[in-house]
Amino acid sequence: MLAHLHLPGIVSYTHAANLQQRLVTALLSHKATAAAAAKAPDSTVITAQFHPVYTCGRREVGTVSAEQQEYLKAEGRASFHEALRGGQTTFHGPGQLVAYPITDLKRHNVSPRNYVCLLEKSLVATCAKYGIKSMTTEHPGVWTTPEKKIAALGVHLRRNITSHGVGLNVNTDLWWFQRIVACGLEGKSTTSFEAEGVMGKSVDDVGKVFVQEFAKRLGVEEVYSTSEEDYSP
Repeated sequence: MLAHLHLPGIVSYTHAANLQQRLVTALLSHKATAAAAAKAPDSTVITAQFHPVYTCGRREVGTVSAEQQEYLKAEGRASFHEALRGGQTTFHGPGQLVAYPITDLKRHNVSPRNYVCLLEKSLVATCAKYGIKSMTTEHPGVWTTPEKKIAALGVHLRRNITSHGVGLNVNTDLWWFQRIVACGLEGKSTTSFEAEGVMGKSVDDVGKVFVQEFAKRLGVEEVYSTSEEDYSP
């Protein structure tokens, strides 16, 4: 089964990242004691919207200057964090669906390369549910044209346990992306459901659709909703 853990409202990046780490640790701990009879924790997808935040990927850790970080913080309107995910600097904020799947790929017989394709196909199918035609290109993520990116992707794996995931723009303020070379791709732009003419869609509802599409491709038959209280330390 797959648990869908939705964090309501607008939450901080650190709050979601700390919760994600607890779930990753639980799966890793179970793998470390594989001989134990205890049932493995269910796979989980965290969905959320973040307060404005720029994050850089693991290749950029330690390379973003203090001056650039201050610029990104936009006089205190946003925060900046280093992350272990793949990819380069990107933005998360209100109006964007962030989805973090935490699962053991070996349990589902999925290779790391196929996992990236699985995420991209889940995003394409989610967009299609709302009448948006999207595609993959030679660049990571999902695009409505070769020049306009609607969803970013950055993952981390440890012993085949996944973390981090995707950011899908629903009604995000695209101004934030104009302040960076999003994902390190010069000459590309960012789009959203609203920019593509699909108005008034709830990020929460889009999240439910994405989780169902992800579960289908992961080979999971049942998705159930859960709350943060179920994961209290």
